[in-house]
Amino acid sequence: MSRVDRNFLLGSGGVRIAASILAADLSRLGEEVKAVEEGGADLIHIDVMDGRFVPNLTFGPVVVEAVRRSTRLPLDVHLMVVEPERHLESFARAGADMISVHVEASPHLHRTLRAIHALGVSPCVALNPATPPQMVEWVLEEVDAVLVMTVNPGFSGQEFIPQVLPKIQWLRDRIASRGLPVAIEVDGGLNEATAPLAVEAGARIVVAASAIFGSPDGPARAISRIRESAQVAARRGGGR
Repeated sequence: MSRVDRNFLLGSGGVRIAASILAADLSRLGEEVKAVEEGGADLIHIDVMDGRFVPNLTFGPVVVEAVRRSTRLPLDVHLMVVEPERHLESFARAGADMISVHVEASPHLHRTLRAIHALGVSPCVALNPATPPQMVEWVLEEVDAVLVMTVNPGFSGQEFIPQVLPKIQWLRDRIASRGLPVAIEVDGGLNEATAPLAVEAGARIVVAASAIFGSPDGPARAISRIRESAQVAARRGGGR
């Protein structure tokens, strides 16, 4: 486990694409992870759901360990769980390089983010679509990234919520005004059509699941299309 370089997360050299294994074929997970690494993904995104904070149940530390053995890419672990502070050490030990916790699930958010930092992992904070961005304003100095959900979390394949774009813009402007090296990550309904909207608003890390793993012409072509459309949007005015 190790913290991810902040310049990398901020998109130095281009927008980052995180392939979410939520849409992968789990019967051949190692092969799927290797395929997206070879196809150009920058990170592997792992959605951890507990059936309480969100309706679904997904992965635990054992799956993170398995993915760690299959790739050299940074592992971006998104905890959609209640009491995330109880699970930080196990996921860090399993190989997480980034851990995101939800502001809605973390009553002692500052303490939880400090605990992630102390484990040698990049601390990140996540926001559901209906949560105002001001909820994370007082912990921006503690994080390497803010993960903005662009769908209601819990399931893969949902439709992008465009009403979240002003939130991304607000965060971009607030982070820039304070001169903080904090990246904005987006997750949910992202593909070659919607990723540019989020990137132009200020995002620099794009999480995609079904758009990559469900692509009929393979993950490499899908990643390339998302990256190209996002890079055009970044040049158009989403830069810092």
